[in-house]
Amino acid sequence: MHARAVAATTAALLGTLALSPPSEVRAAGAAGRPVVVAHRGACAYAPENTLPAIDKAAALGFSWMENDVQRTKDGRLVVLHDDSLRRTTDVERVFPNRSPWKVKDFTAAEIARLDAGSWFSPAYAGTRVPTLDQYMRRIEHNHEKLLLEIKNPELYPGIERQTLKLLRNDGWLDRPHLTGRLIVQSFSADSVRTVHRLAPAVTTAFLGRPGTAELSRYAGFTDMINPSYGTIGSAYVSAVHRFTGPHGRRLKVYTWTVDDAAHARTVAGYGVDGVITDRPDVVRSALKAA
Repeated sequence: MHARAVAATTAALLGTLALSPPSEVRAAGAAGRPVVVAHRGACAYAPENTLPAIDKAAALGFSWMENDVQRTKDGRLVVLHDDSLRRTTDVERVFPNRSPWKVKDFTAAEIARLDAGSWFSPAYAGTRVPTLDQYMRRIEHNHEKLLLEIKNPELYPGIERQTLKLLRNDGWLDRPHLTGRLIVQSFSADSVRTVHRLAPAVTTAFLGRPGTAELSRYAGFTDMINPSYGTIGSAYVSAVHRFTGPHGRRLKVYTWTVDDAAHARTVAGYGVDGVITDRPDVVRSALKAA
């Protein structure tokens, strides 16, 4: 069913997406500090990738959220990090005979029955796995910005087109959103390339650390290189910054997952443009004190 739905996206979608390139996504705050991105929401303080996690980040005063999107058996997009439901829901109790409990093997209605909060704290008992549509509506309500990761695209053929269609239907591919509120990223270079081909106006990011000799190729389809903080130094960040991306602006670097003050100050010293963190308040304080 979902394969037909994915394949049926209309040419009108592509026409809508082929907008002129967005203006530069803001990469530094006042005093030139890196942007602080709340990883899976404020996931040190609320269950990851849930509505309470993005509400908590908003309450702490952060605007940029990171999340993960995958697809159910019946073709619905849901916000989850792992390809299995085991770690962050009570799926083993509710569906004991459905091992290995992969997201792709459950319908959206089945996933909606699961408790996605009790594993984190009894205070969040009854929290549900949000659909991407529910998640986007809450992000909009909170006036937040989104770094959206397409997770495991090899498991979900056509997920890039389907995700872009949902973003368009929710109003996120208009100019105000494209010019500073949306980035789409993936660990799959092919997935990032597909997003850029389908929606040239969308700011894209590649998750990983290509070798410096490869950066010129990546600059053809991505605006950002987002590596793990332990894999980079100032020389690598400078190397990335020397390239111009598909929208005619310098490639940027958002690094992950930085959760303590010392590492936050270190990566800021490398010249990164953004820091992705489970503890955005800790990172913000460290950067202000630096």
